[in-house]
Amino acid sequence: ERGGGSRSRSRGRDESDTDGDGISEGSKVEARYRGKSRYYPGKVVRVRSNGTYDIHYDDGEKELGVDPSFVRALKTSSPRGRRTDTEDEELEEGTKVEARYRGKTKYYPGKISRVRSNGTYDIHYDDGEKEFGVRRDLIKVAERGGGSRSRSRGRGPKVGQKCTAQFKGKGKF
Repeated sequence: ERGGGSRSRSRGRDESDTDGDGISEGSKVEARYRGKSRYYPGKVVRVRSNGTYDIHYDDGEKELGVDPSFVRALKTSSPRGRRTDTEDEELEEGTKVEARYRGKTKYYPGKISRVRSNGTYDIHYDDGEKEFGVRRDLIKVAERGGGSRSRSRGRGPKVGQKCTAQFKGKGKF
């Protein structure tokens, strides 16, 4: 089953072509890590000529040469609102993002501080932490219209406007 004899791939064919299951390089998939019973989300980073896949899992693990019987494609329009529209968006220095610090599950707000030539990013988080060499699949673009830009519209004083404020949070103005 694993042999390449039953596949009709020629050496000149682009490896990112879609196979019969609709899975190609860059596809979001679920795979059974090390052939175990549970499926984990990830992304196909390479389709090998023998029909197996190299997968980078969302939790940071990597697996090479995964048998196609252990892989299933994820639907791109999930009811949970996967942000496939922004996943391929080009990120640049200064872009407001949310990233999974150290590959954990929770996203934290920050900004891209550097775009590296190897396709990773340096991030300065809003809480002061810094992280270097963050993979793109751990980053999502921050919601547009949210954050500080929306706070300045309609609420609070505008630049140059006279106002009163509490000094150091005291009760007097």
